[in-house]
Amino acid sequence: MARKFIFVTGGVLSSVGKGIVTSSIGLLLKSRGFHVEAVKIDPYINVDAGTMNPFAHGEVFVTEDGGETDLDLGHYERFLNVNLSKKHNITTGQIYLSVITKERKGEYLGQTVQVIPHITNEIKDRIRSLAKERDLDFLIVEIGGTVGDIEGLPFLEAIRQMRLEEGENNTFFVHVALAPVLSTTGEQKTKPVQHSVQELRRIGIQPDAIVVRTQRPLEPEARRKIALYATLPERNVFSDHDLDTVYRVPLVLEEQGLPGLILSKLGVEDPGADLSAWEEFVEKITEASKTVNIAMVGKYTKLHDSYISIVEALRHAGAWLGVKPRLHWIESTLIEEGKQDLGFVEEVDGAIILPGFGARGVEGKIQAIQAFREARKPLLGICFGMQLSVVEFARSVIGLKDAHTEEVNPNTPHPVIHILPEQKKIGQLGGTMRLGASPIRLVPGTIVHELYNREIVYERHRHRYEVNRDYIDSLESHGMRVSGWSPNGLVEFIELDRRMHPFFVGTQPHTEYKSRPLAPAPLFQGFLRALLGGG
Repeated sequence: MARKFIFVTGGVLSSVGKGIVTSSIGLLLKSRGFHVEAVKIDPYINVDAGTMNPFAHGEVFVTEDGGETDLDLGHYERFLNVNLSKKHNITTGQIYLSVITKERKGEYLGQTVQVIPHITNEIKDRIRSLAKERDLDFLIVEIGGTVGDIEGLPFLEAIRQMRLEEGENNTFFVHVALAPVLSTTGEQKTKPVQHSVQELRRIGIQPDAIVVRTQRPLEPEARRKIALYATLPERNVFSDHDLDTVYRVPLVLEEQGLPGLILSKLGVEDPGADLSAWEEFVEKITEASKTVNIAMVGKYTKLHDSYISIVEALRHAGAWLGVKPRLHWIESTLIEEGKQDLGFVEEVDGAIILPGFGARGVEGKIQAIQAFREARKPLLGICFGMQLSVVEFARSVIGLKDAHTEEVNPNTPHPVIHILPEQKKIGQLGGTMRLGASPIRLVPGTIVHELYNREIVYERHRHRYEVNRDYIDSLESHGMRVSGWSPNGLVEFIELDRRMHPFFVGTQPHTEYKSRPLAPAPLFQGFLRALLGGG
């Protein structure tokens, strides 16, 4: 079978749901036995997402090989149950950097380097080489942003050319666009979708299918209008309406026949899907009857997508435990400023101390950590949240009143958290942290070892600072155990002795990145069990 390319574009506005549609198509094809992966194209000029504020673009998702990528790669990994690479996120910055580097080396001698053909050729080469390298049957390519954005034009031109070069039987275009519902009349309005398709066609791309995001199921008249103005049969227009969980989207698109349409158009026989495990998972999410209340303490809480992998990891673990996590977002900066008291500690069952960089909100997190430790309520500290758990313990239990992290106070007399040695000579900030997966040896008899039930695990990292090993003896003598070490002696997991606290665990790696719907992350399962009183 010739390699097939599926291109997903978006219209009307950003964050319309292209990532979930892309992931859903991937799952539906994989459930039929095909080798499928997805790549996200981001038109921003940043080389990667690593230097962007989460408020601007949501979570930075880290791949196994240390790529700092768009959060949609998290969706792809969760739905497809695969580990993707940094090559699965292509940006304008990467493309132009590569072309300019080649020009400086003299690879284009005699040529005037232009968007067409040099930039577009680079884009096509990246897409094709990834599909070949991974030996894929299908590569789904999501174009970030919205049709009509000036920065996305080279990418749209590149995929337009790919239809000509690969052939119509090897390419399929899916367009995702919003049909809003007017609150005053309750009417589904199709005009935004119509204009979006017209803009796409002006560029030279005729969609093969349209997936319409809307609040309620797409009405027959709206479907007829969209099909007419898009020059498509009505069966090529699909409803992607609001659902109780995004994990139901693949099942809804399967019912409407989207994968069958794709395979038919591409000349591939449909072997039928096996979605039984996925259906069981969705059913468990729906039927979960127990509720736990979790304080999510962080500094980017106004945009929940800043922590999307953590939220999804809780949902994965909750589904298999019959639990619906109810999240209470607590802005640590408000605690620090005295605008938020600690009364919420009594109203919730436990807390996650969220990751984040910089000094803002740090003292608020530390106050929250102390309150949950003293209340003996389950706490999970992630990355910076783990490091601040060590700071709080050093101050409150050991008595090192000025203990801190060098990230916030470089002159602290007790740097219980200090910079990684290899980070001291770093000149550039982009892509230079400790990134990606590495092995961790777990200490027998600890909570973390019991949850993973193995000696060596591989988890992903994104940090510059570590627990200062000069303080390990003091920490452990006062009841804080190191429960996981890297091969070169870095502290990976910490926890309090169970006689001091039923579940007080900190993780330096971001274990949420590898949580899957059908294989929840062990730490999150353990945390939820502790909230239920199961220890």
